[in-house]
Amino acid sequence: MDFTERMVESKTIFEGHIIKVTLDQAMLPDGKLASREVVYHPGGVAVLALDEDNQVTLVRQYRYPIGRELLELPAGKLDHGAEEDRLLGAQRELSEETGLEAEEWTYLGYMLASPGFCNEALHMYLARGLRRRDQHLDEDEFLDVVTMSFQQLVEQVMDGTITDAKTIATTLKVKTLLGL
Repeated sequence: MDFTERMVESKTIFEGHIIKVTLDQAMLPDGKLASREVVYHPGGVAVLALDEDNQVTLVRQYRYPIGRELLELPAGKLDHGAEEDRLLGAQRELSEETGLEAEEWTYLGYMLASPGFCNEALHMYLARGLRRRDQHLDEDEFLDVVTMSFQQLVEQVMDGTITDAKTIATTLKVKTLLGL
């Protein structure tokens, strides 16, 4: 059976600096109509920076939508959506948030954060061969850089201390890839 839903009508109800929200009418496979609220996002990148001692660099920052601080991987949106090179976006975000640069980059694929209502794709990278440079945060960005062992990161993912989806997915991919 073909489960494809086809957009019949779309109305933009909000367009901001990062997202656009539409209210769509979709034709279901059985011919009935259903409303779909859709959030369009330019996509993002997340970087697990792993040094030669298996130490990982994370950031702790306040996340307004959930009203608390999170410990997560350095990450950010693609500034020009799908047009921005994902690797360049990952390199930019790692440098801005942590001051790190890396010699070796491994693309780990992407994840869909919440495809029931949002098209955001988060591209995951492993960065190695790290060099410390100067951090240069965006003007509206406030965070602390945190370093811990990769093993401690895995433990915090598994015990639920770390709840950020991109950090969980990237960590488990790296654990599997490197056999750590």
